[in-house]
Amino acid sequence: MKKEFVIAVVGATGVVGKEIIEILESRKFPISKLVLLASERSAGTQVLFNKKPVSVEILSETSFEGVDIALFSAGASVSAKFVPIAAAQGVYCIDNTSHFRMDPKVPLVVPEVNPEQLRNKPKIIANPNCSTAQLVVVLKPIYDAVGIRRVDVATYQSVSGAGKEAIDELEKQSRMNLSGNEYQPKKFTQPIAFNLIPHIDSFVDNGYTKEEMKVINETRKILGDEGIAIHATAVRVPVFVCHSEVVTLQTKQFISAADVRALLEKAPGVTVVDNPKKAVYPTPRSVSGTDDVAVGRIRTDISQENGLSFWCVGDNLRKGAALNAVQIAEHLAVII
Repeated sequence: MKKEFVIAVVGATGVVGKEIIEILESRKFPISKLVLLASERSAGTQVLFNKKPVSVEILSETSFEGVDIALFSAGASVSAKFVPIAAAQGVYCIDNTSHFRMDPKVPLVVPEVNPEQLRNKPKIIANPNCSTAQLVVVLKPIYDAVGIRRVDVATYQSVSGAGKEAIDELEKQSRMNLSGNEYQPKKFTQPIAFNLIPHIDSFVDNGYTKEEMKVINETRKILGDEGIAIHATAVRVPVFVCHSEVVTLQTKQFISAADVRALLEKAPGVTVVDNPKKAVYPTPRSVSGTDDVAVGRIRTDISQENGLSFWCVGDNLRKGAALNAVQIAEHLAVII
């Protein structure tokens, strides 16, 4: 086992790429050299890592010489081209885009849920959709305890999930609206300031969006159960960071809300924040910048047999993306 690793971050100047670099530093990942890769327009940018400047280099086919682990977060088309090139050179590739997620040959991994998928040391590992990642961390303890027959989830997703341009649009649009001016949407289909948009990604033939189908298909793959009935609705909300979810379950066996709460209090990657009588429950503002998925409003669903409901909030830039990728790298560091 190596003690230190050469790590590459592809998409180093993007929102998630910057978060990956910060998390690598804060978690003291054992790095002998950090290689930062991006497009030509970002080349030469200086990024501080462990108080030392690191220059961003142009991504090319020769960028991966000597690299042990590469974390990709530069878009699906970039991953489609460069992940196979890097993997062929012996690099362990952790891809944060949608390109490889549903490839049956590529494991889709959330370390708290299915770390066994890393045992065979796959060269390509997919990171799930941000909404899926926080959902399965909470579902897994319940699934293991009593099984799950059905999941209904409505996601309330922050603009940071759509990148820096989306963050800028919410800020500019909010300022202009408050001053009595209009700001025409560019990144979104409708104004996002002071609004909700029930439309994330494009619609497919069944009336769902691609985002909703990602949650459905990826949850089944990660839990290893194609038999779970899953319904999803994805909504973009005027929040900068953190995705929130309303989740309703039907379990195969009865479990009380109190027992669910006790399960989740012991679950890795989960923090229970649940005392509604005192207005204690997770919100995006309280969860932003934290690593765990916060869960509250845990209760029995009185409308159905074996029904449960809860509210969860996760930092989509961390557990939903960068943190999960780094956690996968940490698991690999132990076995390669």
